[in-house]
Amino acid sequence: MKTLEELSWLDDVVGSARVVAIGESAHYNGESYELRHRVLRYLVERHGFTAYAMESGFPEGWRVDDWVRGGEGDTGTILATGTTSLMGLWQPMRAQLEWMRHHNATTDRPVGFYGFDLGGSNASLVPGLDAVLAYLAVADPEFQADPRLRQTAAAFGAASPFSMQQAVGALLSLSAETKDAMTAGLTDLEARLVGRRLVYGERTGVDAYERVLRTMRLTAAIDCAARALVRGDQQSVMYAREAAQADTVDWILRREDRVVLAAHNGHVQRWPMTMPGLPPTTSLGLQLADRLGDDYRVIATTTGTGETLNTAPDFYAGRLFIEQAPPEAGSLDAVLDARADLPYAVDLRRMSAEEEAAIRGVTRQRFGAFYEDIDPTTAYDAVVHLPKVTAAVPDADAVAASPDDVRAAFAAWAAF
Repeated sequence: MKTLEELSWLDDVVGSARVVAIGESAHYNGESYELRHRVLRYLVERHGFTAYAMESGFPEGWRVDDWVRGGEGDTGTILATGTTSLMGLWQPMRAQLEWMRHHNATTDRPVGFYGFDLGGSNASLVPGLDAVLAYLAVADPEFQADPRLRQTAAAFGAASPFSMQQAVGALLSLSAETKDAMTAGLTDLEARLVGRRLVYGERTGVDAYERVLRTMRLTAAIDCAARALVRGDQQSVMYAREAAQADTVDWILRREDRVVLAAHNGHVQRWPMTMPGLPPTTSLGLQLADRLGDDYRVIATTTGTGETLNTAPDFYAGRLFIEQAPPEAGSLDAVLDARADLPYAVDLRRMSAEEEAAIRGVTRQRFGAFYEDIDPTTAYDAVVHLPKVTAAVPDADAVAASPDDVRAAFAAWAAF
């Protein structure tokens, strides 16, 4: 058992790994944000890590990266528009980005920010498509994309997670011919970018070209997932997203020495990802373990009681969090919750006899509102237990800079 008052236990867990993932049981808990911030600072200052990659949209993340490297912009707007899926709308996230900006202003070894997920909160092609079209306007000003491509993408583009249901309904209402034309148009755009690599790279610089090509491929992955959703194939949606995330982490590793990766436990675990009612799929963590071997390390998070993200339909009406019941008897969360009242960590590679006796037989873990069968000693290198978790405090400026549906949902939450 390792105290979180000091983090030297991370030295053995991390070793010389190039990617260290920090998982969380559910999104938007203040304690999870604060843990990731502390671990990031330690790994940057003690181990020379140069990047923070977050479960957030890739094309949007470049706004944050520019800002933490000293670029201009209002912090609230950066939080709201540079992250997706509500990830940036919280005070602990502001504190982390402000630390990164200050650190980068005082060192010759800056820390970059990356979103490694699909853009548009995993649902809208618009942010990625707009980035690609803006690039082509510079790299190839004589080229004119078919305007119907952007129009179709906008017809079912969700402004935020709160408009996801309406976006899915709009997608399902599109004709097969319209969806086919959109897919063909995206394929043509990607082929244009690939075929003109040397020309475009010379005109705009290789970095800008590589960035837009990754954006294009992630945008195409959203289209692939949308087509799977239309035919009711939820499992293929998950496969497409996890593989695209892994490819993006590979892309980041071609630019950065060592990366801190922040996402849900279900993504980063070296174990198949399971969602209620669906067969297991290959997780991001399994993909990275296959590609990186021992250069990939995973620190999971478990929780006791407190507040957790609401996954019921009334989330969309603004009931963002619900009370979390004590963990299921025999689960990893329950075993760890019984051992201490304060946050602590267990290095699963170097367990004491007592820790090994408690953890070796565990086969279940809580993931928000449901439980998953898992072998923690295979899935993770270490686990941090948080006995009580709370909703993160919203950042008022970030919420104010968000779309109307986000502002309305947060106002409704305040009234619950």
